[in-house]
Amino acid sequence: MIGFEFNKKIKYEGKPGKVKIFDTTLRDGEQTPGVGMTRQDKVEIATALSKLGVDVIEAGFPVSSQGEFEAVKAVAEAGLKSRVCALARCVEKDMDAAMDCNVDLVHIFIGTSPIHRKYKLKMNEEEILKKAEQCIQYVKDRGFKVHFSPEDACRTELPYLKKVCKLANDMKVSEINIPDTVGVMTPQAMHWLIKELKSVIKVPIAVHCHNDFGLAVSNTLAAVAAGAVMPHVTVNGLGERAGNADFEQVVLGCKILYGIDTGIKLKDIYSASKIVERVSGIKVMPNFPIVGDNAFAHQSGVHVHGVLAKAATYEPIAPEMVGAKRRMVLGKLIGAHGIKDKLEQFSIKVNEEQLQEITSKVKELGAKGKKLVEEDLIAIAEDVLGATAKKERIVELLDMKLHSELHKKPVATVKVTVNGKPKTATKEGVGPVDATLNAIKKAVGDESIRLDEYHLDAITGGSDALAEVTIRVSRNGNSTIARGVNEDVVMASVIAFINGLNRILKK
Repeated sequence: MIGFEFNKKIKYEGKPGKVKIFDTTLRDGEQTPGVGMTRQDKVEIATALSKLGVDVIEAGFPVSSQGEFEAVKAVAEAGLKSRVCALARCVEKDMDAAMDCNVDLVHIFIGTSPIHRKYKLKMNEEEILKKAEQCIQYVKDRGFKVHFSPEDACRTELPYLKKVCKLANDMKVSEINIPDTVGVMTPQAMHWLIKELKSVIKVPIAVHCHNDFGLAVSNTLAAVAAGAVMPHVTVNGLGERAGNADFEQVVLGCKILYGIDTGIKLKDIYSASKIVERVSGIKVMPNFPIVGDNAFAHQSGVHVHGVLAKAATYEPIAPEMVGAKRRMVLGKLIGAHGIKDKLEQFSIKVNEEQLQEITSKVKELGAKGKKLVEEDLIAIAEDVLGATAKKERIVELLDMKLHSELHKKPVATVKVTVNGKPKTATKEGVGPVDATLNAIKKAVGDESIRLDEYHLDAITGGSDALAEVTIRVSRNGNSTIARGVNEDVVMASVIAFINGLNRILKK
């Protein structure tokens, strides 16, 4: 790709032309504090991962509970294209539980570093070697393939680590995984280590990096550049403590920065990230690379102008490549080009004088710290242009009733007009806001409408505070942000939703 010529000048001896992605979102990702996945959750995510083209899905740690056993078994029997893997310690009951799930391969691990040998396992070097040999053979004798990990490999003495890996190599395991269990490696050190290990083993090398120093992705890419062919990743970088190497960044890094094929269907990356975000309850931070809300958002006038002229001026990755969309953010840094582009999206035509006035008003409000959304821009444009830009609203609220009883779900009945025709609908919800918005959506009668984001702020203090609700509504791949303000939280939510519906239905 144009713009990455310097990367091409570096010759990585042993760099693979293709790698296979080992995703551990369902195992290490689930170990994220506060995350718990049901059997249905795991099957849903595994299905998305298989659709993406992931080679191996680590479905979980079956021995940990009956529920986990059933979840891993359900993933293994879901008919996925990906191979399914289960984790096991070098303990017979662990390995039996993994194999009883009918997985394609068993990931067995045993600690090898001095700290693990002394404090966790209370075993010496020879005892660990013997145990590893016995367990690899135990799994292989039962007809299963082995994915082997010397846990805490990166804090293990190199001569001993080589000895352990050579044992696994000679026993013909499927892959030997090198875990940076506590994330202490640097890219240079990881590159060197993989080179050292490749000198004594021939089976494919995997690598599993943690993000304690924020280097998990860098270390993973360095390992791949040195010859590792199976990076372990998690969607959205979930995992123990600071997380694991992020799926999206590793895949795009391999593809764009190193020219390495991963077999991943890139256009499905964004949607898979959103599935994991929803199921896990862990929201991706806005500035997270590739899948964060701001990853393809532009506000600075200079940047917006450049992107509108040629996207590659400020975008090293095209949003369409990963199934995402570009956003122009309204604020004090926006320029006239960005405002004009936004207005054209809403079919609002302005002359140069009107454009400058609208831009000036947006900048003025942004400088005061106001959160500007698309509705604000339309309102400003309508104010500048007069009535000529105002269009008839598609949806209007006529009446609303709420019924709520203790220990029962609230029920809302709404009466709206849709294109001038009255519609009435009743729906329940987990709360009054949910019930009311569900009823409005039912009345509109468009199943493709989704409420993707909901944010509530109290503008003033006290129980009678003004509530400001900001939402994101989507429909058939398009999305819009809308806002509502009222002293009643339900009404503020309704106003925002109605505004959003009018905007998204016009799109």
